[in-house]
Amino acid sequence: PGDFYPEALSLVPPGDRLGPRAERFVDRLPARLRCGGDRAYYDLRADVITMPPVEQFDTRAAWAATIAHEAGHWTGHPARLARSFGKRFGDQAYAFEELVAELTAALVGADVGLPTTHLDDHAAYIGSWLAILRKDNRALLTAAARAEEAAGFLLRATDLACEDDLDEQAAA
Repeated sequence: PGDFYPEALSLVPPGDRLGPRAERFVDRLPARLRCGGDRAYYDLRADVITMPPVEQFDTRAAWAATIAHEAGHWTGHPARLARSFGKRFGDQAYAFEELVAELTAALVGADVGLPTTHLDDHAAYIGSWLAILRKDNRALLTAAARAEEAAGFLLRATDLACEDDLDEQAAA
């Protein structure tokens, strides 16, 4: 896969635009992004997020929400928030990490103003991983706490948390 460039966003139809805060989130994300292939994933060993080309998504918002999900995984790297990723698809730790990443994407999406049209997708995806974790009655609360930590990390890393502080000071 090739390196990702924000200019790729220009390939999306002109009527499909992100709001300025969501654009800044994508533009400022410090993760290494590669564009290529047909699936989105975070490679822990290489510390790289791979994304399909933006034109493969129905909307720019769906593309940005997917980046937010993969960025949620990116925060779990040992050099950042150091979460356990699990050994194989479907095991407890893997399911927990997927739950954290999807909750992170929902929190970041709400903060940066992504449209709510994809919330049903978040809910269905979260539900599928909760089914694996059903024996752990604290899994959702623990995952939500980790997701809040990850979302805060991402908003600070993209300077959007600082913008919130400045907005609050200006309003006071």
